[in-house]
Amino acid sequence: MADVTKEEVLAVLAKVRGPDLEGDIVSRGMVSDVFISDNKVYFSITVPAARANELEPLRVAAERTVKAMPGVKGALVTLTADRKAGSAAPPRPQPAAPAAHSHSHSHGHAHAHGHSHPPQGQQPGQQPTQPQQREKPGVPGVGAIIAVASGKGGVGKSTTAVNLALGLQANGLRVGILDADIYGPSVPRLLKITGRPQQIENRIIKPMENYGLKAMSMGFLVDEETAMIWRGPMVQSALLQMLREVAWGDLDVLVVDMPPGTGDVQLTMAQQVPLAGAVIVSTPQDLALLDARKGIAMFRKVEVPLLGIVENMSYFLAPDTGKRYDIFGHGGARSEAERIGVPFLGEVPLTIDIRERSDAGTPVVASDPEGASAKIYREIAARVWAELGGLTPRPAPAIVFE
Repeated sequence: MADVTKEEVLAVLAKVRGPDLEGDIVSRGMVSDVFISDNKVYFSITVPAARANELEPLRVAAERTVKAMPGVKGALVTLTADRKAGSAAPPRPQPAAPAAHSHSHSHGHAHAHGHSHPPQGQQPGQQPTQPQQREKPGVPGVGAIIAVASGKGGVGKSTTAVNLALGLQANGLRVGILDADIYGPSVPRLLKITGRPQQIENRIIKPMENYGLKAMSMGFLVDEETAMIWRGPMVQSALLQMLREVAWGDLDVLVVDMPPGTGDVQLTMAQQVPLAGAVIVSTPQDLALLDARKGIAMFRKVEVPLLGIVENMSYFLAPDTGKRYDIFGHGGARSEAERIGVPFLGEVPLTIDIRERSDAGTPVVASDPEGASAKIYREIAARVWAELGGLTPRPAPAIVFE
């Protein structure tokens, strides 16, 4: 049986009436780009945020219509809320899943459906007798891929990731950065990049660039005000496309800014990407460290090497007197690193300069390369690179939740 095509799906969806029975969802520009993998269809429908609950039957109707198509193995449809869309006017079209990547054939991407289910014949909590040794495909031209993660939000992880990437570059390496936070992308603002990426041959996307860093983010593909309410499989599809279907060129390091926590994105990266290692960002206080431990435990469980811990907002330097204040306590992350036998990569102070330059999209390593803060990031970058020495990508683990 022939593969289902995007055009066939859109033709069927054109029969689904829009809200208030006005037009259809395709002609009104409500359907995101359709993604098809292994004859499973993924797309979202953009609706006004205030009407999301009311329009759930519309989502169900669209999903049922596509599932009924010959050759379709399954369909996953979500509502994406556009805050800017008015209830009276048709919502604006939204690029949603990377617009240039809507292949109508199977990509060969292994979507991480049902991570919590053990392999067939294995009981929950039972270790597999033959661990999977499935090789994870790398990214052509990219040397080491490292994840920058945190157990919780608000610890300055994205600022750390961007300045770490710039620090690696300042130390003479070729570096790119992937913003893997689908729901709250920060890299476009931190690097002061606007506009949409260009599509080149074979539907590959050319990454955006500033300060010499090649960058890709969902923030380049959807409007900043759009609320992303995708479910796991769509997030995983978009993430793997941004990773593998982008013309990164030759890079020594690709830094991945992970979303906070331990969810779908983290598991997708750990299972399907040859991560060379992970950097954990935490603040000094006990509460943040408790969350950081969850991230550390997750990476250990999926056999991703821990390159070390960064203590961010380690202390406050008063801009007028230069006096140091330990607002959040001090040394907690260093002590935690020593306790669990993980390298301590360094302390980044809480300074108004770092905050202001980050908000302005002029990261401190790029805009004040000779300053004290930039020196700290370069030293952390040097330690990360040293930790990478001798590490090799590992086969994908069989993940079993006990």
